Amino acid sequence: MIRVLLADDHGLFRRGVAAILQEDQRLKVVGEARHGAEAVDQAMRLRPDVVLMDLDMPFLDGIHATRQIKGALPECRVVVLTYLEEDEKLFAAVRAGADGYLLKDLDPSQLPEAVCAVVRGEAALPGRLAARILREFARGSEGPRNAEGGEELTPREREVLQLVAEGKNRREIARQLVITENTVKVHLHHIMEKLHLKDRVELAVYALKGSRRPD
Repeated sequence: MIRVLLADDHGLFRRGVAAILQEDQRLKVVGEARHGAEAVDQAMRLRPDVVLMDLDMPFLDGIHATRQIKGALPECRVVVLTYLEEDEKLFAAVRAGADGYLLKDLDPSQLPEAVCAVVRGEAALPGRLAARILREFARGSEGPRNAEGGEELTPREREVLQLVAEGKNRREIARQLVITENTVKVHLHHIMEKLHLKDRVELAVYALKGSRRPD
């Protein structure tokens, strides 16, 4: 079971999100935090698998809380869940180590699967937000490292990378290529090693960047 900590300064919103998540038998809400400092404290104590993190909170904002949690608990996934869509907040969250960035206008039915996907190692990042990160990286800011001097991708790995660029998740890639999800996971691991990418957010951005290069 995936253990989730909710961090948001609005109690009514926390309760609503908790109700949505706990309808899914794969998920269990183990704690709620009213601000960033409390989120850090509870994360250290509860060791959740995922923290759903608001950004605009008192005492300690979500960016700093994310950085502290990821620094102390790198295996913990932190997914931003916010109404803030400004580029500055998006880039800061990714640089702080966030494993995903979701907006509060998300269809409630999509939230449980997004949480499960990030635990599987997929990036919870809507396409329009990934495109913004891509533009920022294209201007030379802290983007994915290139693969110069690295190993060549195999034809199958290139197929997997192309499907990542199309927004496919691991299950959809497996179905389309007629392979197992575990095989997809292995391919993704090899791709990240060869391209020197540190996480699935960088992989998604690299895939998008490659798919938009001119012929």
